[in-house]
Amino acid sequence: MAQIIVAATPFHGHVTPLYAVAADLSRRGHEVLFLTGARFAEKITESGMRFVALDPSADFDDRVMSDEFPEFATVAPGPQLHIFFWQRVFADAAVAQYHQLRQILADFPATVLIHDTIFLGALPFPLREPAATRPTTVCVGVLPPMLLSADAPPFTTGQRPLPGPGAADRHRQLNEEIRTVYAGMQHYIEQVLAQVDVKLPGFIFDCVTAAPDHYLQLTAPGFEFPRSDAPETFRCVGALPQQPTPGFQQPTWWPELADDRPVVVVTQGTLANEDLSELIEPTVRGLAGMDLLLVVATARPDGPTDLRRSLPNLPDNARVEGYIPFDQLLPHADVLVTNGGYGGVQAALRNGVPLVVCGDTEDKPDVAARVEWSGVGLDLRTGHPGPDAVAAAVRKVLGDDSFRRNARALQDELSRFDPLGTIADLVEAHAPGRARR
Repeated sequence: MAQIIVAATPFHGHVTPLYAVAADLSRRGHEVLFLTGARFAEKITESGMRFVALDPSADFDDRVMSDEFPEFATVAPGPQLHIFFWQRVFADAAVAQYHQLRQILADFPATVLIHDTIFLGALPFPLREPAATRPTTVCVGVLPPMLLSADAPPFTTGQRPLPGPGAADRHRQLNEEIRTVYAGMQHYIEQVLAQVDVKLPGFIFDCVTAAPDHYLQLTAPGFEFPRSDAPETFRCVGALPQQPTPGFQQPTWWPELADDRPVVVVTQGTLANEDLSELIEPTVRGLAGMDLLLVVATARPDGPTDLRRSLPNLPDNARVEGYIPFDQLLPHADVLVTNGGYGGVQAALRNGVPLVVCGDTEDKPDVAARVEWSGVGLDLRTGHPGPDAVAAAVRKVLGDDSFRRNARALQDELSRFDPLGTIADLVEAHAPGRARR
């Protein structure tokens, strides 16, 4: 049996996959301590794992980001939004996260620390401490890889790899442009980490990917841009299996999912559920009157429960619920219209469901670029599409069987991976009495 710390930034979309990893390790007999936001305490303790709440200076509630960070409501999509997240949300929490991990390790000598991509308080372990005196770090890639490469455009650009013999030079040029755009952010993060005697060896997007002892991307290679220059520690391990949702009561309209008409699901993911005019409202208006069943739902059980109040005059073909577990709904879907959350896209691909993606914040343009690059859907390149644009995209995906074929090919590829088994093997390789690898 090993002792393991799992540390997750308190976004629902980050805690959920890390929880699946932690719960699996606990079922295998390992002792797991989960460090994340206070509001997740009940969910984690009910599973039998130890829970520690993040220090209040590093904790927040992503359901009310504008309350927690007032500037969040005014920052425009693009570089300024990335800078806001990396400085105010990620970097400002890093020192408290690291000190808290150190305190935990004094009483809970874990051999492995598993964390999500942006839990920056884990970086000091591989960057400043000898491997023999610290836990092995395993970063779980719940966002698209940020590693700069000559083979692919950089993170935050929302671009697909360029073709032709001059592509590598152009990618390198884009990399330099990104370093320039985020130079101030880089300096800010360097100053924060200097408080715990950490000197970043390079650009922060590279460091979060290359510094951990193991970096495990939660997708299949067929969905990810190739990188011949990635470190040996980087690998795709497949998407996590969908967790069953006990106690879900099927709504009265559920038998309609078995009708002959196509089923289209629309969601704004786990974070962006405050303004339904971004994607849900134009999708409802655009698909009104079409011969299909439109299912509207959030992707989180603790999100808004009464979406109908925000969606007056629903068309006859729309069914609205506050929350429907994707493991129950996606097997019936023919298209997922989404703002491009990484976990939701992977869930669709595990079910062979093609996509229409409309997202322009956080990592969503980069996810959308991969959807179109891999041929599993369309990228509308906006977070606020018009009803006609959504309707045209849905018609195209439903009418062109190549999207479904490509999605099913990725479904088949994902089925050949065992991400939970891969992580368990790493943990057991570093259990007490085993030689380090």
